[in-house]
Amino acid sequence: MAKVESTVTIARSVDVESDTEVRKRPRAGTLALAGIIGPIWFTTLVVLQGFLLPDYSHVTLPISALAAWPTGWIQSVNFYVAGVLTMAFAMALHHGVQPTRRGGAGVALLVLGGVGLVWAGIFQWKMVDGVPTETAPHVIGAVMVFTATGLGLIVFSRRMIADPRWRDLATYTMLTGIAVLLMFVAVGFFAIDDGAPLHAWAGLLQRVLCAVWFTCLIVLALHLRSGQHEIYTSRELTPR
Repeated sequence: MAKVESTVTIARSVDVESDTEVRKRPRAGTLALAGIIGPIWFTTLVVLQGFLLPDYSHVTLPISALAAWPTGWIQSVNFYVAGVLTMAFAMALHHGVQPTRRGGAGVALLVLGGVGLVWAGIFQWKMVDGVPTETAPHVIGAVMVFTATGLGLIVFSRRMIADPRWRDLATYTMLTGIAVLLMFVAVGFFAIDDGAPLHAWAGLLQRVLCAVWFTCLIVLALHLRSGQHEIYTSRELTPR
Protein backbone atom coordinates (compact mmCIF):
# COMPACT_ATOMS: atom_id res chain seq x y z
CA MET A 1 0.00 0.00 0.00
CA ALA A 2 2.83 2.35 0.90
CA LYS A 3 4.52 1.63 -2.44
CA VAL A 4 1.32 2.45 -4.31
CA GLU A 5 0.96 5.75 -2.45
CA SER A 6 4.61 6.57 -3.15
CA THR A 7 4.14 5.84 -6.85
CA VAL A 8 1.05 8.05 -6.99
CA THR A 9 2.91 10.85 -5.21
CA ILE A 10 5.81 10.65 -7.66
CA ALA A 11 3.42 10.63 -10.62
CA ARG A 12 1.65 13.72 -9.31
CA SER A 13 5.00 15.42 -8.75
CA VAL A 14 6.04 14.68 -12.34
CA ASP A 15 2.72 16.02 -13.64
CA VAL A 16 3.15 19.23 -11.64
CA GLU A 17 6.71 19.69 -12.93
CA SER A 18 5.55 19.03 -16.50
CA ASP A 19 2.76 21.57 -16.15
CA THR A 20 5.23 24.07 -14.71
CA GLU A 21 7.63 23.56 -17.63
CA VAL A 22 4.81 23.92 -20.16
CA ARG A 23 3.88 27.23 -18.57
CA LYS A 24 7.52 28.34 -18.62
CA ARG A 25 7.86 27.83 -22.37
CA PRO A 26 5.47 30.57 -23.51
CA ARG A 27 6.74 32.83 -20.74
CA ALA A 28 10.34 32.45 -21.90
CA GLY A 29 9.25 32.92 -25.50
CA THR A 30 7.45 36.09 -24.52
CA LEU A 31 10.47 37.37 -22.61
CA ALA A 32 12.62 36.68 -25.66
CA LEU A 33 10.55 39.28 -27.51
CA ALA A 34 12.17 41.86 -25.23
CA GLY A 35 15.45 41.30 -27.11
CA ILE A 36 13.73 42.38 -30.33
CA ILE A 37 11.35 45.06 -29.08
CA GLY A 38 13.98 46.79 -26.91
CA PRO A 39 16.44 47.76 -29.68
CA ILE A 40 13.65 48.74 -32.08
CA TRP A 41 11.85 50.81 -29.41
CA PHE A 42 15.04 52.57 -28.34
CA THR A 43 16.21 53.35 -31.87
CA THR A 44 12.79 54.59 -32.99
CA LEU A 45 12.49 57.07 -30.13
CA VAL A 46 16.02 58.35 -30.66
CA VAL A 47 15.34 58.99 -34.35
CA LEU A 48 11.99 60.61 -33.53
CA GLN A 49 13.58 63.00 -31.05
CA GLY A 50 16.10 64.00 -33.67
CA PHE A 51 13.23 65.23 -35.84
CA LEU A 52 11.75 67.14 -32.92
CA LEU A 53 15.02 68.90 -32.10
CA PRO A 54 16.53 70.78 -35.08
CA ASP A 55 19.56 71.80 -32.99
CA TYR A 56 20.42 68.21 -32.12
CA SER A 57 23.00 66.36 -34.23
CA HIS A 58 23.04 62.56 -34.43
CA VAL A 59 26.61 62.78 -35.71
CA THR A 60 28.09 65.03 -33.06
CA LEU A 61 26.07 64.43 -29.88
CA PRO A 62 25.66 61.23 -27.86
CA ILE A 63 22.20 59.74 -27.47
CA SER A 64 22.03 60.75 -23.80
CA ALA A 65 22.34 64.43 -24.75
CA LEU A 66 18.72 64.30 -25.94
CA ALA A 67 17.67 64.51 -22.28
CA ALA A 68 19.12 68.03 -21.99
CA TRP A 69 16.34 69.58 -24.09
CA PRO A 70 12.81 70.34 -22.81
CA THR A 71 11.60 67.13 -24.43
CA GLY A 72 14.21 65.22 -22.44
CA TRP A 73 11.52 63.28 -20.59
CA ILE A 74 11.08 61.23 -23.78
CA GLN A 75 14.66 60.01 -23.59
CA SER A 76 14.28 59.30 -19.87
CA VAL A 77 11.26 57.10 -20.61
CA ASN A 78 13.26 55.54 -23.43
CA PHE A 79 16.01 54.57 -20.99
CA TYR A 80 13.50 53.19 -18.47
CA VAL A 81 11.71 50.99 -20.99
CA ALA A 82 14.93 49.80 -22.64
CA GLY A 83 16.40 48.96 -19.23
CA VAL A 84 13.42 46.86 -18.18
CA LEU A 85 13.34 45.06 -21.53
CA THR A 86 17.08 44.38 -21.31
CA MET A 87 16.66 42.79 -17.89
CA ALA A 88 13.70 40.74 -19.12
CA PHE A 89 15.69 39.44 -22.07
CA ALA A 90 18.59 38.50 -19.81
CA MET A 91 16.19 36.28 -17.87
CA ALA A 92 14.90 34.76 -21.11
CA LEU A 93 18.47 33.80 -22.02
CA HIS A 94 18.95 32.38 -18.53
CA HIS A 95 16.05 29.99 -19.04
CA GLY A 96 16.89 29.24 -22.66
CA VAL A 97 20.56 28.25 -22.44
CA GLN A 98 21.80 25.13 -20.70
CA PRO A 99 22.90 25.92 -17.13
CA THR A 100 26.52 25.57 -16.08
CA ARG A 101 28.43 26.09 -12.87
CA ARG A 102 28.80 29.84 -12.35
CA GLY A 103 26.74 30.26 -15.53
CA GLY A 104 24.57 32.85 -13.84
CA ALA A 105 27.43 35.36 -13.74
CA GLY A 106 26.91 36.41 -17.34
CA VAL A 107 23.18 36.83 -16.79
CA ALA A 108 23.82 38.96 -13.68
CA LEU A 109 26.09 41.24 -15.70
CA LEU A 110 23.51 41.60 -18.47
CA VAL A 111 20.87 42.47 -15.87
CA LEU A 112 23.28 45.05 -14.42
CA GLY A 113 23.54 46.57 -17.89
CA GLY A 114 19.76 46.99 -17.85
CA VAL A 115 19.94 48.60 -14.42
CA GLY A 116 22.50 51.01 -15.86
CA LEU A 117 20.01 52.09 -18.54
CA VAL A 118 17.42 52.89 -15.88
CA TRP A 119 20.10 54.75 -13.91
CA ALA A 120 20.94 56.79 -17.03
CA GLY A 121 17.28 57.77 -17.29
CA ILE A 122 17.22 58.99 -13.72
CA PHE A 123 20.45 60.99 -13.89
CA GLN A 124 20.15 62.91 -17.14
CA TRP A 125 22.34 65.27 -19.09
CA LYS A 126 21.68 68.94 -18.29
CA MET A 127 21.67 72.08 -20.38
CA VAL A 128 24.36 74.42 -18.99
CA ASP A 129 24.62 77.85 -20.62
CA GLY A 130 22.98 76.46 -23.74
CA VAL A 131 25.38 73.52 -23.96
CA PRO A 132 24.26 69.88 -23.36
CA THR A 133 26.42 68.70 -20.47
CA GLU A 134 26.99 65.24 -19.05
CA THR A 135 26.56 64.90 -15.29
CA ALA A 136 28.82 62.82 -13.05
CA PRO A 137 26.05 60.38 -12.00
CA HIS A 138 25.21 59.81 -15.67
CA VAL A 139 28.81 58.82 -16.33
CA ILE A 140 28.38 56.06 -13.74
CA GLY A 141 25.30 54.84 -15.58
CA ALA A 142 27.10 54.82 -18.92
CA VAL A 143 30.00 52.83 -17.49
CA MET A 144 27.51 50.44 -15.91
CA VAL A 145 25.63 49.92 -19.17
CA PHE A 146 28.48 49.29 -21.57
CA THR A 147 30.99 47.62 -19.24
CA ALA A 148 28.44 45.24 -17.75
CA THR A 149 26.94 44.48 -21.16
CA GLY A 150 30.30 43.84 -22.82
CA LEU A 151 31.56 41.65 -19.99
CA GLY A 152 28.16 39.97 -19.72
CA LEU A 153 28.19 38.89 -23.35
CA ILE A 154 31.75 37.58 -23.03
CA VAL A 155 31.01 35.62 -19.86
CA PHE A 156 27.67 34.34 -21.13
CA SER A 157 29.31 33.10 -24.35
CA ARG A 158 31.18 30.55 -22.21
CA ARG A 159 27.85 29.14 -21.08
CA MET A 160 26.64 29.01 -24.68
CA ILE A 161 29.60 26.84 -25.64
CA ALA A 162 28.33 24.14 -23.26
CA ASP A 163 24.95 24.05 -25.00
CA PRO A 164 24.98 22.36 -28.46
CA ARG A 165 21.96 24.44 -29.48
CA TRP A 166 23.84 27.69 -28.87
CA ARG A 167 27.43 26.74 -29.59
CA ASP A 168 27.42 28.20 -33.11
CA LEU A 169 26.57 31.67 -31.74
CA ALA A 170 29.04 31.61 -28.85
CA THR A 171 31.98 33.12 -30.77
CA TYR A 172 29.78 35.82 -32.29
CA THR A 173 28.46 36.72 -28.84
CA MET A 174 31.95 36.86 -27.36
CA LEU A 175 33.25 39.03 -30.19
CA THR A 176 30.29 41.36 -29.79
CA GLY A 177 31.10 41.73 -26.09
CA ILE A 178 34.73 42.54 -26.90
CA ALA A 179 33.65 45.05 -29.55
CA VAL A 180 31.27 46.77 -27.11
CA LEU A 181 34.05 47.16 -24.54
CA LEU A 182 36.65 48.42 -27.03
CA MET A 183 34.27 50.85 -28.69
CA PHE A 184 33.06 52.18 -25.35
CA VAL A 185 36.66 52.89 -24.34
CA ALA A 186 37.31 54.55 -27.71
CA VAL A 187 34.22 56.75 -27.46
CA GLY A 188 34.86 57.60 -23.82
CA PHE A 189 38.49 58.56 -24.21
CA PHE A 190 38.67 59.88 -27.77
CA ALA A 191 35.25 61.32 -28.62
CA ILE A 192 33.00 62.48 -25.78
CA ASP A 193 35.09 65.26 -24.19
CA ASP A 194 35.56 68.64 -25.85
CA GLY A 195 38.88 68.74 -27.66
CA ALA A 196 39.05 64.97 -28.07
CA PRO A 197 40.33 63.95 -31.53
CA LEU A 198 37.06 62.26 -32.52
CA HIS A 199 34.72 64.65 -30.72
CA ALA A 200 33.03 65.78 -33.95
CA TRP A 201 31.86 62.20 -34.54
CA ALA A 202 31.02 61.23 -30.96
CA GLY A 203 27.33 60.64 -31.72
CA LEU A 204 28.02 58.61 -34.84
CA LEU A 205 30.58 56.39 -33.10
CA GLN A 206 28.21 55.74 -30.21
CA ARG A 207 25.47 54.76 -32.64
CA VAL A 208 27.79 52.28 -34.32
CA LEU A 209 28.46 50.82 -30.85
CA CYS A 210 24.74 50.52 -30.19
CA ALA A 211 24.16 48.97 -33.61
CA VAL A 212 26.69 46.24 -32.84
CA TRP A 213 25.09 45.59 -29.44
CA PHE A 214 21.47 45.72 -30.65
CA THR A 215 22.15 43.44 -33.61
CA CYS A 216 23.50 40.80 -31.24
CA LEU A 217 20.42 41.07 -29.00
CA ILE A 218 18.09 40.61 -31.95
CA VAL A 219 20.05 37.64 -33.31
CA LEU A 220 20.00 35.91 -29.91
CA ALA A 221 16.30 36.70 -29.44
CA LEU A 222 15.37 35.26 -32.83
CA HIS A 223 17.41 32.17 -32.09
CA LEU A 224 15.69 31.75 -28.74
CA ARG A 225 12.25 32.14 -30.33
CA SER A 226 13.01 29.67 -33.10
CA GLY A 227 11.28 26.99 -31.01
CA GLN A 228 14.25 24.64 -31.06
CA HIS A 229 15.33 25.15 -27.49
CA GLU A 230 14.44 23.49 -24.23
CA ILE A 231 13.28 25.87 -21.52
CA TYR A 232 15.11 25.02 -18.33
CA THR A 233 13.22 24.95 -15.06
CA SER A 234 14.35 26.70 -11.89
CA ARG A 235 15.55 23.42 -10.43
CA GLU A 236 17.60 22.64 -13.54
CA LEU A 237 19.13 26.10 -13.41
CA THR A 238 20.57 25.42 -9.96
CA PRO A 239 24.29 24.59 -10.34
CA ARG A 240 25.30 21.13 -9.21
